[in-house]
Amino acid sequence: MNKRQRLASIGAALALGVTTTMTSTAALSAGLIEQITIVGSQRVEPETIRTYLTFQEGDEFSSRQVNRSLKKLFSTGLFADVTFKQEGGNLVVNVVENPVINRIAFEGNRKLDDETLEAEVTLRPRVIYTRTRVQQDVERILTLYRRSGRFAATVEPKVIQLDQNRVDLAFEIKEGSQTGVEKIRFVGNREYSDGKLSEIVRTRETRWYNILTADDNYDPDRLNYDKELLRRFYLSRGYADFKVTSAVAELSPSREEFFITYTIDEGPRYEIRNIALNNSLRGLQEESLDGIVTLEQGDWYNADEVDESIEDLVDNIGYQGFPFVRIEPQIERDTAEQKIDLTFNIEEGPRVFVERININGNFRTLDRVIRREFQLVEGDALNAAKLKRSKKRINDLNFFEKVEINQVAGSAPDQTVIDVSVAEKSTGSLSVGAGYSSTSGAIGEFGISEANLLGKGQSLGFKASIAAEKTKFDISFTEPYFLDRELAAGFDVYKVTQDLQDTSSYDISRMGMVLRASYPFSDNMTQSWNYKLDQTTVENVQSNASTLIQEQKGEEITSSITHSLVYDKRDSQLMPTEGYRLGVSNTLAGLGGTVAYLQNQVNGAYYYPLDDQWVLSAKGRLGHIIGLGEDVKMQNRFFLGGDNLRGFESSGIGPRDKLTSDALGGEYVMNATVDMRFPLGLPNEYQISGVLFSDVGTVTEVNPSNSNVQDASSIRTSVGFGISWISPMGPIGLDWAIPLMKEDYDKTEYFRFSLGTSF
Repeated sequence: MNKRQRLASIGAALALGVTTTMTSTAALSAGLIEQITIVGSQRVEPETIRTYLTFQEGDEFSSRQVNRSLKKLFSTGLFADVTFKQEGGNLVVNVVENPVINRIAFEGNRKLDDETLEAEVTLRPRVIYTRTRVQQDVERILTLYRRSGRFAATVEPKVIQLDQNRVDLAFEIKEGSQTGVEKIRFVGNREYSDGKLSEIVRTRETRWYNILTADDNYDPDRLNYDKELLRRFYLSRGYADFKVTSAVAELSPSREEFFITYTIDEGPRYEIRNIALNNSLRGLQEESLDGIVTLEQGDWYNADEVDESIEDLVDNIGYQGFPFVRIEPQIERDTAEQKIDLTFNIEEGPRVFVERININGNFRTLDRVIRREFQLVEGDALNAAKLKRSKKRINDLNFFEKVEINQVAGSAPDQTVIDVSVAEKSTGSLSVGAGYSSTSGAIGEFGISEANLLGKGQSLGFKASIAAEKTKFDISFTEPYFLDRELAAGFDVYKVTQDLQDTSSYDISRMGMVLRASYPFSDNMTQSWNYKLDQTTVENVQSNASTLIQEQKGEEITSSITHSLVYDKRDSQLMPTEGYRLGVSNTLAGLGGTVAYLQNQVNGAYYYPLDDQWVLSAKGRLGHIIGLGEDVKMQNRFFLGGDNLRGFESSGIGPRDKLTSDALGGEYVMNATVDMRFPLGLPNEYQISGVLFSDVGTVTEVNPSNSNVQDASSIRTSVGFGISWISPMGPIGLDWAIPLMKEDYDKTEYFRFSLGTSF
């Protein structure tokens, strides 16, 4: 019999009617208490009840003592009712015990399971029942539902009386629907529209397209976070006096939706008039601080850049031998002219050292995995900037849902203890994917990976990609701190087969392994070394293929080493909006094997924000490969077109056999892109953006060559428009491009489409 049938068979649930009655002490007459009689006790021993009385046999009758005893008995929570009755010299204490809970049941709960609710309530089987504790548990259950966005939920406790003064307690729950946000209003905004500010806050209005997010459910904690997001937004745009005067959430009479109203005071927008450094440290070379502050006269005041400048100043001064430094920004407003004079006061800070670093919450991740991300160790001088960067480095591990770092007093005034609290999250993933691209055709993918193997911070993964024209299998492993040094080392084992019949009349398969290592030179510069051993087979060459391709048929072994150096100042590696990246790489093949060449490449990218969500970027690459004592094999040459030169097919430009139209690749390559990414006026949660782009490139020179090879080193260019959508099914890309400069033998392609998904 299930819970609902059991309760129904008992009949309608009856509320337990218990009252607390305190007898009138005025009725007690004077005299001695000759005898105390306990009546009504069942589970509680009479002698236990006597211990709560403030009088004993032989004492005088006292209204004050009776009242005190009454309060003590009720405070135990054991009794539903207590009365005192005087019968001559006998004082009768009559008690009604609270019942004991036999079982607890939850009815009507579907969104929250029994285990979750049981963990929240305080009452348990074999625990004394009291109305107060029941009401407290009702509030706890309601709080759980409100946290999940169900403010219309109701909870009614029902009590079923049993024999032997026992009860079954049932919480009848009506969960109701999720309480959404019907409307978000802003009052007091002049410079930015409601639509713009709605994009800044995390809370979203309930709409049909928000089915994959919970941000459109009301959450009071998120409301406070939204207030902070608004404050940061305005302070980063010059509104130094901005404040949120109120944030009110009104629940509709139906309890099904909220109306949220933010009342804000933007204040004036301030421009920086003067910037000064006020140094009180002896021996500090002030000229070394020139250029560290990124703000300039005439800029709009930006609180984010002020914080970044303080961090950079603290770092620079620390490197000069001043570990204890405090920098306070002094802001003087001229409200009449709406100008700000900004002064960075540099003074010696308190001499505080790190006594100990405590780490809590890492049940799986080893302590050393977290400690090695700290830029401070026990005994170091406390540095707020290094502490902040340490937190960012721990967050960047992506092993934890939450990272909190707090300072507590140490064993001495100049000592501090750093407490690190983390909440671990799942780091393993299993993905199955399907998609389509213009380059590879239909795609099927399977992948399994673990980013924190055995809690050591190591990553291990397997990925298989099967497509109509390209299949790849890859196993990878990375140890981020090889030999307990900041040296990332790992390997890849792969096998790739590709159908190039449409572009070059042959198939190619690669199988091999890569050993890799990388280490940072600084916070922004990384150096890498790779060793690759690769077996490449050119096969299924068509009989009418170019003679230069037929000569490449067969198997080659490549043993190569690659060195690369990257300087990255972008604000994000995934979706950069500001900064630049520069890289150079050199590959030397011929350390054994059957192939020998030297390949050099230089690449770079620059991102500049024009406005919010408007980003102008420029990317480019130069490459050259030269054979060492032999001609460069076709599989090692550069090919251009498709994703890296839109408007042209894959391998659509470059040297080509004019008799067979087979692409031959080239030994020199240059390609660049200038694009502008911008919003399309759709809600941010759609994650749809547009891009205007212009691509330029060329690939040239093939050795050996003959009279049938068409090879022009001329520049090809194209312009186009694209749409990018991070959809529930995965990233979708649409590009339309028109070639402006091309050769007659180039292969053009005006439209490209790609779709991928993981679920």
